Amino acid sequence: MITTAVIGFLAGAVAGMLGVGGGILFVPALVIGVGLSQVDAEATSLLAIVPVALLGAWSQHRYGNVRFGDGVLIGVLAAPAAVLGVAIVNAVPERVIEVAFACLMLLVAAQLVRRARQTAPPAR
Repeated sequence: MITTAVIGFLAGAVAGMLGVGGGILFVPALVIGVGLSQVDAEATSLLAIVPVALLGAWSQHRYGNVRFGDGVLIGVLAAPAAVLGVAIVNAVPERVIEVAFACLMLLVAAQLVRRARQTAPPAR
C-alpha cells in the first residue's frame, strides 16, 4: 500500500512537470513496481482519478470555470463508454491491451517532443 502511494505521488509529480496525464506514468509503474496486470493497473489508475477530478472540479467551480451543462453531457456519455470499455478489455487478450497502451505512450512521447521543439528558442 505504501509502495503504491509513493508511486502515485512520484508519477503525479513527474506528470505535472511534463504536462501529461498521470496514468501515462502511473500504469507502467504499477505493472513494473507493484506487479499488477495491465488491466488491473489501468483500472487502479482510473479509480485514482476520481477524487482528483472531484477536487479539481470543486476548486474550479469556486473560480466560476465549470460549465455544468457540458459536465452533465460528458458524464452521461462517459457511463456507457466505460461499460463498453470494460466489455472490450474483457473480450480481448491482455497482450492487445498492453500493446495499445504502449502505442498510446509512444504517441504522448512524440507529442511532448513536438511541443518542446515548438517552444524551444532557435539554435544559434
